[in-house]
Amino acid sequence: INDVKSFVNIVSKYDFDVDLISGRYVVDAKSIMGIFSLDLSKPIDVEVMTDDCDSFIDEIKPFTV
Repeated sequence: INDVKSFVNIVSKYDFDVDLISGRYVVDAKSIMGIFSLDLSKPIDVEVMTDDCDSFIDEIKPFTV
């Protein structure tokens, strides 16, 4: 739960849209409820809607594999 809250806090700092994709489901990465609707035991793809996301990528590194 704390990891999801930390992730959402990081994503919410940015103005651009970020989606999480798991199979056929796509949720807003700024939505705690949306994230909990996904199966967090499976890999989840992150789609960032901007070209300038270097600092964002650095911040979410602890959540990536």
